[in-house]
Amino acid sequence: MLMRRHSTASAALLFSMLAFTHTAAADNSQQQLASSSCMALHAAAAAIPGSGPMLLPSYPTLTQATGTSRALANVAFVYDNALAGIALTACGEPAQAQRIADAFLLAAAHDPTFKDGRLRNAYRSGVIQSDKIQLPGYWQSNGNYWSQDPYQVGTATGNVAWAALLLLTVYDSTHDRRYLDGAVAQLNWIQTHTSGGTAPPAYEGGLFGYDNAQQAQHWKATEHNIDVYAAATWAARETGNSALTQQAKLAASFVNAMWDNAQHRFLVGTLDDGKTLSRDKSGLDAQAWPLLAFEPHPTAWNQVWTWIDAQHRSGDGYGYMRHPDGIWTEGTAQVATAMQASGKPVPDALWQLLANQRSDGGMLYATPQARISTDFAIGPTSTYADFFYYHQPHLGATAWTALAAKAWNPFTGQPINRAENTP
Repeated sequence: MLMRRHSTASAALLFSMLAFTHTAAADNSQQQLASSSCMALHAAAAAIPGSGPMLLPSYPTLTQATGTSRALANVAFVYDNALAGIALTACGEPAQAQRIADAFLLAAAHDPTFKDGRLRNAYRSGVIQSDKIQLPGYWQSNGNYWSQDPYQVGTATGNVAWAALLLLTVYDSTHDRRYLDGAVAQLNWIQTHTSGGTAPPAYEGGLFGYDNAQQAQHWKATEHNIDVYAAATWAARETGNSALTQQAKLAASFVNAMWDNAQHRFLVGTLDDGKTLSRDKSGLDAQAWPLLAFEPHPTAWNQVWTWIDAQHRSGDGYGYMRHPDGIWTEGTAQVATAMQASGKPVPDALWQLLANQRSDGGMLYATPQARISTDFAIGPTSTYADFFYYHQPHLGATAWTALAAKAWNPFTGQPINRAENTP
């Protein structure tokens, strides 16, 4: 009996030591990843000279408007830049985040066509000079015309909300009222232009297309309404504006309605008619983001982890769509962030996978595969699900990885207190 007790105690001690070693390894990997991803963002920001407004290229190695990737050359997506600004704040570089926020304020005030304060989905990257914000595009020699991408010059609701989240983050660090007012202005634009009239009530997708023929997108996305809820909640807390509180409630009601209690997952939203629920598709962001944006959230939502692992797992990482065809670096970092907010240990293998996506220039690849699918179309003119991620160094993937490694919640502008969230 004494020998058995000794054996049991030894086994328990060995298990404890192994668990400690695993945790220590994961912590070390996380710290190294925080350092490398923050260094990559620092280098990208420092490469744009001066201290004035700037926008970072979403795909920094795509600088020539040639070949199949020319539509992405020198393009600064608002979503990627909002993420980068928030991540730079988490990395201890608020001044660089402020440069991106300043560019957003200028873009909203100096649109080349519209005077309603909107932000486009993308702009030309680089230094902003003389308050001139350039839309992306390139000269098409076959036909001799200036070519623009109809998605890039449109305005998606979720992208506007992410811009508001960056402006709120910068307001937190500067207490400069311009950034709070700018965030509120973007939320007001969403309220005015994307409030859907059909049930279930929610904020619609936004506007798509060229300036002379923009189309309202009547589909409603769970992901977009998560973004609106987070930004409106934050802005309402800072301003005491009851209209923003109501905006947050409307967005939250839609997210709550998208919870499928039978499958323990979130539906991605509605189809193009704005009322028929989309049940076949699944987006990883729509599953993980509610755990970050809603504090607190319904206990039942914690069951979404079963769906995420069963439907979105790809090796040691996670893919964008249901039964993915490869790893989505950005989404894998989103899962790591949500795990920490949920008090779940992040496996060392996941941190290592993210670290292995580092390109020679420091930015992380959007995917280790040549191309991965999302199961979604870019816009209403698409004839198939043509929204893909490619094996290219990507600002968004790097920013989300920095947020995960720094344990920073972009929806609240605060570090994640893992001790408080541990079950």
